[in-house]
Amino acid sequence: MLKSELIDRASRFRSAEEDPTRKLENCPALVLNADYTPLSYYPLSLWPWQTAIKAIFLERVDVVATYERMVHSPSLDMQIPSVIALRQYVKPSEFPAFTRFNVFLRDHFACQYCGSPQHLTFDHVVPRRLGGKTTWENIITACAPCNMKKGGRTPRQAHMHPLLEPIRPTSWQLIQQGKSFPPNYLHETWRDWLYWDIELEE
Repeated sequence: MLKSELIDRASRFRSAEEDPTRKLENCPALVLNADYTPLSYYPLSLWPWQTAIKAIFLERVDVVATYERMVHSPSLDMQIPSVIALRQYVKPSEFPAFTRFNVFLRDHFACQYCGSPQHLTFDHVVPRRLGGKTTWENIITACAPCNMKKGGRTPRQAHMHPLLEPIRPTSWQLIQQGKSFPPNYLHETWRDWLYWDIELEE
């Protein structure tokens, strides 16, 4: 089976047939860089429809795809853009933001002590009371039971050793991780720009 088929099922792409009845607040534009790759993945680069239309009139972006949904003014009828591309290239950040979601993504959405995907939180490997800092290298994903069990001890003291060493990932590493965990809700016009480089399987 193709990985893209799995992604299609997991992502529940919305059919364009439903577009004319979409609420305007449900019409964000996927923002691509000038090289037609997403401006950012985590969080996914999305602009509200008003921002996208303003950027079009300011000639800062090109329209790549549209919703069927229209907006009207006394002098203009316009389809709402669903995918836009910047005209000027923006150099992407080498490292992703240090957020709870990105920590979970780095750790495969699994507790790094027992592997459970349930009741996830995060744990300081070296407890704060022992000088542990809230950094990529000292925070790991942990389920609530393991977090409680470990308490304020070090992994060695608790005899609980992380499955993976916590590191500061690059944006590229998180993008690779993210291909296994697609967003839950995508518009069909986005798929070619998010998953174009996924390898095919026999």
